[in-house]
Amino acid sequence: MPDAAALDFRAAAAFSADETFLMSAGPGEQSRIYHTGDGGRSWQLQFTNKNPKGFFDSMVFWDAKHGVVLGDPIADESGKLKFEVLLTDDGQNWRAVPSAELPDAKEGEGAFAASNTCIAIAPSASDSNIWFATGGKAARVFHSGDRGRSWEVFDTPMVHRPDSAGIFSIAFRDSAHGVIAAGDYKHPKQDGPNLAFTEDGGKTWTLSALHPLAYFSAVAYDRRVNALAMRDAVRAENKMRVKPIPAERIFIVGEDFVFDLRPPNNPRRIGGKKKLGIQFNAVSGYPEGGALVVGPKGAIAFIP
Repeated sequence: MPDAAALDFRAAAAFSADETFLMSAGPGEQSRIYHTGDGGRSWQLQFTNKNPKGFFDSMVFWDAKHGVVLGDPIADESGKLKFEVLLTDDGQNWRAVPSAELPDAKEGEGAFAASNTCIAIAPSASDSNIWFATGGKAARVFHSGDRGRSWEVFDTPMVHRPDSAGIFSIAFRDSAHGVIAAGDYKHPKQDGPNLAFTEDGGKTWTLSALHPLAYFSAVAYDRRVNALAMRDAVRAENKMRVKPIPAERIFIVGEDFVFDLRPPNNPRRIGGKKKLGIQFNAVSGYPEGGALVVGPKGAIAFIP
């Protein structure tokens, strides 16, 4: 990729062996969006953040034409702090959500770029919901139900205040049910409140009963379990006889372990190899079920 040696890539969205979007994070013009349609043989720079105080955090797509990018708050023309939200409707051109449409950010509030999961959409390509989670001086969830045209924001009971603490990851299995994972990366063994769930689309959040907790950098639903549960819920509504399956399976990434959680059961703890110094940062669910977990120094783990 030309002129990219100094960039810090935090997000990738791949749709085939040929087509991929990449997002880099960094101050000002180091925050960029790239696209390739030929498997990386050539790259097109689609967008560069021209604001020297801008900083991209996360990127997610409904499909290859429709995506959203989140950036940390910057002052608008009136001096109010607003998160940057960019949208594409054609997979080529990006437009900013007008700052007047977004709730104000609080002083010292930001988003964490570490695992590319501080922003979330529902699994369905036709769903219009966007959520993103914050940290620092506040730990809140912002929500749009119409793909960025209007917004609301909700408080959460998660740990925050230090710049190193807050919500690091958010995921939804449908338009109502979601999870947020939090912590303080400077104190990774510190107990919560670091995990919470919603059943009303993010308006209210209930703390997990699991204890002790720790710093969690990423969370993801098992996509196959989720899809089967949604299918069976539709069948049940139509009064079809179905054998119920667990409604959800969640992968929660800690510093050197992963929780495999199937509520209401206690999670199975999957540990890294301490002798090898294996740690984890991020997780992505496979469409066929299970997850891929990655970490520093090339660490990769598959959870079936």
